[in-house]
Amino acid sequence: MNVLLINGSPNTNGCTFTALNEVAKALNDNGIETEIIHVGHMDIRGCIGCRKCREIKKCVFDDFVNEVAPRFIKCDGVVIGSPVYFASPNGGVVSFIDRLFYSTFSCDKTMKVGAAVVSARRGGCTATFDMLNKYFTISGMPIVSSQYWNMVHGNTPDEVKKDEEGMQIMRTLGRNMAFLIKSIVLGKKEYGLPEKEPIKFTNFIR
Repeated sequence: MNVLLINGSPNTNGCTFTALNEVAKALNDNGIETEIIHVGHMDIRGCIGCRKCREIKKCVFDDFVNEVAPRFIKCDGVVIGSPVYFASPNGGVVSFIDRLFYSTFSCDKTMKVGAAVVSARRGGCTATFDMLNKYFTISGMPIVSSQYWNMVHGNTPDEVKKDEEGMQIMRTLGRNMAFLIKSIVLGKKEYGLPEKEPIKFTNFIR
């Protein structure tokens, strides 16, 4: 069992990484393997909606998105972390996950566990948190919660470490995620995945 943690901050060892690393340690302590990947410092272009990925089974822009996609498909859970930029995630990580989720459309993500982690000096956390969670809810992915919203506060990694509640939230998140992943693995063996109907696409303008 393994979890992919995506660091959307341009600062590879900054506040967002500090939070993600605390989640990863809790996952490791509970028998879940982890990998943290850094994308916030990369020049990742956005999705252009060409739908070529439906034909070639990968994004038409052959960059780090396609390198990560096989790991994303195989993982049991994913954590997306981002700093707050004008009450939204970093634009680079949005471009990355837009293309990652869209280009892996044919991959059944049902019961792949997801969580969002947000860091900020002060404000904008809940709006950023809400936006990241929408990637999971559109994909049939259960969202992992903690004892409070998954966010930390601080302007430096040292300040984040002093956010005792925030760091505790990260540890609780990691433990909850490990429990949910293990429970889903057992549930799949015993009951299988939920029955699926053929997907219907309904346009509002006819």
